[in-house]
Amino acid sequence: MQLKGKSVIGPILSVVLPIGVFEWVRSLGTKDVSIVVPAGHFHIVTIVAALAMLVAIGVGITGHRLRNIKVGFMSIAYLSLSGVFFLHGLTTPGFLMHEDYMPKIFAQLSVLLTSIWLALSAVSSDHWSVRQLSKSRVWLLPGWLILLGALCALTIGFPDAIDHLPLNINPYKWIAAAATCAACLWTMYRYWRANQHARIPLQQAIVYSTGFIVAAQYIILMGSAWKLSWWLYHFLLLGSLLTMLLGLVRQYFSKGSFSTSLRILFQSDPRAWLEAWITPSVHALIMATEARDSYTAGHNKRVALYALRLGEVMGLSKHQLQAIAHGGVVHDVGKLRVPDAILNKKGKLTAEERLVIERHPVSGYEICRQLGFLKDELSIIRSHHEKWDGTGYPDRLSGEGIPLLARIAAVADVYDALTSSRSYRLAMSHEDAMEIILTGSGVHFDPVCVKAWEKLASIDAQFFLEIAASDRTLRLAHTHKAAQ
Repeated sequence: MQLKGKSVIGPILSVVLPIGVFEWVRSLGTKDVSIVVPAGHFHIVTIVAALAMLVAIGVGITGHRLRNIKVGFMSIAYLSLSGVFFLHGLTTPGFLMHEDYMPKIFAQLSVLLTSIWLALSAVSSDHWSVRQLSKSRVWLLPGWLILLGALCALTIGFPDAIDHLPLNINPYKWIAAAATCAACLWTMYRYWRANQHARIPLQQAIVYSTGFIVAAQYIILMGSAWKLSWWLYHFLLLGSLLTMLLGLVRQYFSKGSFSTSLRILFQSDPRAWLEAWITPSVHALIMATEARDSYTAGHNKRVALYALRLGEVMGLSKHQLQAIAHGGVVHDVGKLRVPDAILNKKGKLTAEERLVIERHPVSGYEICRQLGFLKDELSIIRSHHEKWDGTGYPDRLSGEGIPLLARIAAVADVYDALTSSRSYRLAMSHEDAMEIILTGSGVHFDPVCVKAWEKLASIDAQFFLEIAASDRTLRLAHTHKAAQ
C-alpha cells in the first residue's frame, strides 16, 4: 500500500505542478507579460510539429513490426497531436491565415484527438473495438495520415469550413475539454495500474505524457493568448511527445546501440526477429517467471524456437510466425501468480493445487492483453494447454476449436517439458519424447501438427541437437551461478 502511495505521487505532480506554475505566473499580473511574436510562434510550432510527425510515423512503423496494437494507437495519438498542432502553427494570424480563432480551434482539436487515441490504447487488446481495428491495423496509420492531410488541405483551401468546428466557443470548448480530461485521466489510471504489476518503461512514460496533456488542456482553456503563462502549454505538449518517445526507446531499443536494435527489428527471419523482440521489459517478465522454478530456465525461449520451426514446416505466413515468437516466449508468464509452494512442489499436487496451476494460462492472458498483445499471441498464451480431445484447460476446447497457433505451441511445449529435467523427474531422451508425442496424436495433439513434427524430426535432426546443446550450456551457467 505504501509503495502504491509513493508511485502515485509522480503522476499527480505531472498534472498539478504545471498547472500550479501556470496559475502562479498568471497571478503575477503585469509580470505575466504578453509575448506577441507571431513569427516565432509560426516557425517554432510548425517546425517542431513537423519533426514530431516524423517521429510519430516512425513509432507507428515500429508498432506494426512489433505486432503491438497499443504502440500503433500511441503512434496515431501523437500523430494527431503533431499533425493538428502543425495546423495550429500554420494558421498563426498574419501568415497564411488572418483569422485569430483558428489556432485556438486546432490547439483544442489536437489534444482532444490525442486523448481519444491514447484512451483507446489503454483498452484491453481483446476488447471487441480493438479487435475490429486490429483487422485493419496495416491501414490505420496511413489512413489517419491521409485524413490529417485532407484537414490541412481543407483549412488552406476552404478556411470558412473550419467554422463548423466550434471548439473555441461556449459550451463546446468546455465539452471538448471535459472529454479530453476524462479520457486522459482514465488512460493514466489504466496505465498506472498496469505498471504496478510489471514495471514497463513505455507504460510509465504514457502515464506522465498523458498527465502533461491534462495540464496543457487546462492552460488552453484558461490561458490568455500570447501571455507568458499561455506559452507554457506549447512546451508541455512537446514534453508529452518526448516523454513517450523516451519510454519507447527504453522499452524497445535498449539492447546495444539504437541502430543495431533497429536493424535487428527489421530483419525478416522470425528466429532472428525473436531475439530483437525480447525487450528488456519482456526479458524481465521471462526471468521473473523462470526465477520461480530453476528447472524451467530457458523453457520459454526453447518453446518459441520449437514452435517457430514447426510453423515453418507447416508453411505458416511470416505474420503467423511472428505471432508464435510473441506468444511462445511468454506463454507461461501466468505462473508469476502461482504460489511457490505449488509451483515447486516435488510431490503429487492435490485437486485444489491442480486448479491453481490450471489458472496460469488465464493469468498470463490477463497480463498480456493489458500489454497490447494481438489476438493470435493471446490465443497461444491462453490455449497452449488445451487438448485435441477436449480434456485440456482452461476452456476445455477441442479439435479445430483450439486456435491453430496454440495447437502448434502445445506440441513444442510438451516436447520441451519432456526433454527437460524437472523437480519431480529427470529429462527424457529425444526418442522417448517423440514416442509420447506420436502416441498423443488425435488425443492430446492435432494430428496434422504431430505429422509435421515427425517430418521436422526426420529432415532436421541437427536442429534438436543444437537446442539440446544450448540447453546444457544454459544449465551449466545456472549451476555455476548458484554455486557462487
